[in-house]
Amino acid sequence: MTYCSQGHPNTLGSRFCASCGEKLSPQTIETGLVLGDRYQIQSELGHGGFGRTYLACDRNRFNEPCVLKEFAPQVQAAEALQKAEELFAREAGVLYQLQHPQIPRFRELFRAHVGGRDRLFLVQDYVTGKNYRQLLNARSQPFSEAEIATLLRQLLPVLHYIHSIGVIHRDISPDNLIQRETDFLPVLIDFGGVKQIAASVSQMAHTPSSATLLGKVGYAPPEQMHAGIVSPDSDLYALAMTALVLRIGKEPQDISATWRDAFTPPLQTVLAKMLALQPIDRYPNAIAVLQALDATSLPTSASTPIPTPTPVPIATVAAVPPAPVAEKKSSVGKIALLAVFAAAIGFTWGTRNLWLPPASEPTEPTPTATPLPVESPSPTPTSNFSAAERARKAALRDRREALGVPQPFYTAITNTTFFERYPNQQGRTLSDSKEDEIWRDRWDQIAGDWLDWFEENLSSQARRNLGSYGDDDLARFRQQINALGVGSGTLNDLTDAKFFHLFPDQRGKTEQDGFLTSPIGQVWQAIAADQVQALQSGDTLEKVEFAPGTTSDRLTATLAPGEGRVYTATLQTGQLLGIKLQAPNTRLSVYPPRPTAEQPFLLSDSEEKTWSATLPQSGIYEIVVISTASQPIDVELSIAAESIAPEPAPPPADDSAEPSEDDSN
Repeated sequence: MTYCSQGHPNTLGSRFCASCGEKLSPQTIETGLVLGDRYQIQSELGHGGFGRTYLACDRNRFNEPCVLKEFAPQVQAAEALQKAEELFAREAGVLYQLQHPQIPRFRELFRAHVGGRDRLFLVQDYVTGKNYRQLLNARSQPFSEAEIATLLRQLLPVLHYIHSIGVIHRDISPDNLIQRETDFLPVLIDFGGVKQIAASVSQMAHTPSSATLLGKVGYAPPEQMHAGIVSPDSDLYALAMTALVLRIGKEPQDISATWRDAFTPPLQTVLAKMLALQPIDRYPNAIAVLQALDATSLPTSASTPIPTPTPVPIATVAAVPPAPVAEKKSSVGKIALLAVFAAAIGFTWGTRNLWLPPASEPTEPTPTATPLPVESPSPTPTSNFSAAERARKAALRDRREALGVPQPFYTAITNTTFFERYPNQQGRTLSDSKEDEIWRDRWDQIAGDWLDWFEENLSSQARRNLGSYGDDDLARFRQQINALGVGSGTLNDLTDAKFFHLFPDQRGKTEQDGFLTSPIGQVWQAIAADQVQALQSGDTLEKVEFAPGTTSDRLTATLAPGEGRVYTATLQTGQLLGIKLQAPNTRLSVYPPRPTAEQPFLLSDSEEKTWSATLPQSGIYEIVVISTASQPIDVELSIAAESIAPEPAPPPADDSAEPSEDDSN
């Protein structure tokens, strides 16, 4: 089958679409064809000036669906085509660096011989879900303001991420946002850099180029459409226009100046600034928009939750006049304090089975995260506080906001630590009197210790989600690591290694109900989120590929205390896998491609240095090395995978042979 740009199926050889009459390109790749001995074409998803996009299955990854983008700009001259491919390869290198859970991962760039010529393809993850154009068309009414506010808060951190590394999307619209089925988060697809390259080389070859190659009319700002000038505020303009289309239900050219009537004044103001005709009048970056949204009291949609914690009835350190942030103190030596707190609520290495079980095993639903409903001992600041205390609390507030730690979670974890250290204060609220000044000081010291710990041990994104990790994150983590050929057991090994290095007193403690929703459980999950990012970036993940003609490899790494490294290798049933580890103070685990309840691992948390076994399955095996040392260590890992030759069959009996004496008896 071949497909038009609207997705209508047509028989091979058709010159025009039987459904809509569109002229069909003869360059469509036939369904079922395998490219690069790996990717089998399933269907065509669409096409444009840069080439066609296909849905394929990856035969090297258990037929996992993926997207193939062919780069075939509308140029014929060899020089222009060569220049286009050079630019495309450079753009692919930029896209490959993108590592964000709301951006499909770009896997590789490869060339395949199809239809008598070489073609260039970019491979990326396939996202299951509907784009926001489809969602809008399927609804009986446009999106609500609460849904728009939610969408903005979900997408602005993504834009901040790509802009921070110098990438501009260029083509944001409802068609290029997919609501992922697994967690209902918007995923940003179809980056416009490739289209820009196609447009540029078409102009080089004096080939007329469609304006859509530079951005969609109405969505892209004027300077982008007329002069090709793009910047972070170009994407903000397109995002705001997308919000208008989803809220009003009309295309940009059909939206009148009365669009403001569809929004309350706070969101009117934010969107109007994003849509300013002059770039200098717009917000300079995504963070500025987020701050403007946070300054409002806009509601968010319950149907598509964003990572903000459920409010709990606890008092907080109230805002007081700003003061300079206190000089940062080292948290060395404070880990013991936090470990004592964690010991009081008790849990164990058993988080492996609690948090991320293998996808093949049925699991009980994980409760949605809600901070502990503890009463805050910290009173609302009043004029009775000394100037020094007001300045101290202001510094804590400013630092917490700068680190992005959600205030309810920050208060909850500080309260819990305070009560564990001073149980005689349990159940009472500290007053603003002089007598309670020492207790307020101790509360603030604990709060500062936690801020030190968060800054030194968690990424900014992990900090932003503290207090809200739950079911959706579990599913997202599993999906992200499975796409890398990594299973849940491996992620838990990495997370446990770092967590228990920082909280060493927790090994062997009894697990308590509600761990995942407790403040310290949220810290564990934040570490897990960072471990996922480290795997995706390749910092802790290495693919083992034997050199041609060899069946072994030697790999080296340096591991910091509490750090781990994962090695994946595609192996076959019946091969003999041998591992030799040269490093002190390590733990070794080996996981099969498809763990089962009967055999969840081949080796787990072992202190062995050598290991071998005949492999029970074909697929991607995971070898995990964890450091339990107190200092950085050098690791050398030798891996060999030999195919075992079958035993020779016994020779057939020779009936003509002379009988033996035993036979004659």
